[in-house]
Amino acid sequence: MRTLLNIIWLVLAGFWLFLGYLAAGVVLCVLIVTIPWGIASFRIGLYALWPFGRTVVAKPTAGSWSFLGNVVWVLVAGIWLALGHILSGIALCITIIGIPLGIADFKMVPVSLAPLGKEIVSTRVGAFDRAVAR
Repeated sequence: MRTLLNIIWLVLAGFWLFLGYLAAGVVLCVLIVTIPWGIASFRIGLYALWPFGRTVVAKPTAGSWSFLGNVVWVLVAGIWLALGHILSGIALCITIIGIPLGIADFKMVPVSLAPLGKEIVSTRVGAFDRAVAR
C-alpha cells in the first residue's frame, strides 16, 4: 500500500516538491555560508519525493547550533514552507482519494519549519527508537 501511495504522491505532488527543494538546496550550497541549510533542503526534498513509510525523528546529538540554525531558517523560509504544506494539505484533503496525500503533506510541516537536528528514517526504525526511549 505504501508503494502505491508513494507512486500516486510522486505523480501528483512529490516530484514538484522535490524539484523545488532541490533548486533551493543548490542555491543555498552555492552560497558557502548557507551550506547547512542547503543540505537540509536536499533531505527535505528526498523526503518529499517518497514520504510514505518514512518518518522524522529528532537527532539526539543535535546541539545548540541546530537550534540557532532553525531560528534563522524559521525567520527566512520555515514559516512560508510550513504554511505552504498546510494549505496544500488542506487542498489535498478535499477529496477522499487525496486524504492520505494530505496527511503526508501535513507530516512535512515540522521538518519544513525546523529541519536542522532532525533525521528522516524508515517508520520501522522510528517505531523502534520510540519503543527503546520508553
